[in-house]
Amino acid sequence: MTPLHPSTSFSGPRGPVVLLIMDGIGIGSHPEGDMVRQANTPILDWMAANCLTTRLKAHGKAVGMPSDKDMGNSEVGHNAIGCGRVFEQGAALVNKAIADGSLFDGPVWQDLIANARRDGQSLHLIGLLSDGNVHSHIDHLEALLTEAQRSGVKSARVHALLDGRDVPSTSALTYIDRLETVLSDLNRKDGVDFAIASGGGRMKITMDRYEADWDMVAKGWQTHVGGSGRGFASSREAIEAYRTEHAGVIDQDLPPFVIHRDGRPVGPIRDGDSVIFFNFRGDRAIEISKAFEQESFAHFERTPLPQVQYAGMMQYDGDALIPSRYLVSPPGIDNTMGEYLANAGVPQLAISETQKFGHVTYFFNGNRTGKFSEELEDYVEVPSDRVPFEERPWMKAAEITDKVVEAIHAGRYRFIRLNFANGDMVGHTGILPAVEIAVETVDLCLGRVLQAIREANGILIVSADHGNSDDMFERHKKTGDVILDDASGQPKTKTAHSLNPVPVHIYDPAKSAPMRLSKHSDLGISSLAATTLTLLGFEPPEDYTPSIVDIG
Repeated sequence: MTPLHPSTSFSGPRGPVVLLIMDGIGIGSHPEGDMVRQANTPILDWMAANCLTTRLKAHGKAVGMPSDKDMGNSEVGHNAIGCGRVFEQGAALVNKAIADGSLFDGPVWQDLIANARRDGQSLHLIGLLSDGNVHSHIDHLEALLTEAQRSGVKSARVHALLDGRDVPSTSALTYIDRLETVLSDLNRKDGVDFAIASGGGRMKITMDRYEADWDMVAKGWQTHVGGSGRGFASSREAIEAYRTEHAGVIDQDLPPFVIHRDGRPVGPIRDGDSVIFFNFRGDRAIEISKAFEQESFAHFERTPLPQVQYAGMMQYDGDALIPSRYLVSPPGIDNTMGEYLANAGVPQLAISETQKFGHVTYFFNGNRTGKFSEELEDYVEVPSDRVPFEERPWMKAAEITDKVVEAIHAGRYRFIRLNFANGDMVGHTGILPAVEIAVETVDLCLGRVLQAIREANGILIVSADHGNSDDMFERHKKTGDVILDDASGQPKTKTAHSLNPVPVHIYDPAKSAPMRLSKHSDLGISSLAATTLTLLGFEPPEDYTPSIVDIG
């Protein structure tokens, strides 16, 4: 990589440059259901009125998604912020690999299919059953199943993780019914037996991240591999039973279930089977991949422990090479801001709580877990509470703020990046009073960071990776009208991300940088990297998305 060049017009502030990411806090387009607008946010209001301010795109093609109908998410958002450019992301890459056949022509797919064709063996597909396009897409699953049947696989089992987070909160049966129709069509060929074998809510089993709760993964293992758990005749029966027993439960929180046939589990994973984890996004796929691949494994007792051929839809960790086999190559993200700054000798701090720790490290660094410099970089993880987010919507924002304020005053770091998880994680619950508290928590903590920046003569950049809390009501796609719940007559709450832009506020209390908004328009959050480098006193790389500010 070409070294960064110091700016000829600005050498950086006396204090640090802090990039503060308000996860899930965008700029809403409707007052109804906009909990950012409804919350009491005096600090954000002050910054909007008194700081250099604009808005940035955080969805669709601006962050590497297939179309502008696709919402942004934390993976693509932090990738874009961290590397200063837009790469085609997992959803688009998998779409292409399926369309041109390269996925099915690849040696990994061929090996897994040949293995599954053997007598008594099955192909297992585990992943998020959804068209949210954040972690997976049901189209991809259907394509894999269809090609497997065409290629001679006789037995396939789907282990369906229910979403209700990137899609409407109680939409699981829509996807279950669609999948069952596909399976029924595929089963018309003589000797073919494709079926759903197990499932459960994504926040209950299998899809943990950043080692926040290995028990989730253990429950997934017992469900998918062991075939142990409450049995039902069908997924529909399981979902309907749980909804009756747990009033108000949303899909992501549904307990695990196992499908039985003739009194026995229909499809536990056995010795010699082929297993594909069909999610393309990495953070919630790494732990289950470790469980299948690592010989030395101490996080839970893997009983039973079948010997299988395993692959992920993509490689989820480019440093640790997890998994070792995958169907589609991930985006080749290089030359990230963190690497540039490490090579330039800039001391850096990355900090968040567990739920978003990997966002300011792993995703920010182009899907790599390691540091670029052990001497110059410090990564601080504040352990998240293991409680429902709506019960403690303040999460660990105060503890993060304590450490950030201390770091600002200590003077060691020239660049600090942090993520407040509240607007996203609490926003995903759909519990509006909790979401309001979450937003107000972020605002309160932002005020403390702002004060520390003022005292240290630093520069503060406040933005977000995508929206969420700003759009909490389901709306008709054509009219934009709020959708009402048939039973209560109240608006149906939305748990998915929004398509809204996000704010960016730049606070320079010492007026150390004679800055103005650049003439570049229609920018996305990838411009935050060049903006940060500019305010640190460097010339951004030529291939970075332009900075939102000019200096001089």
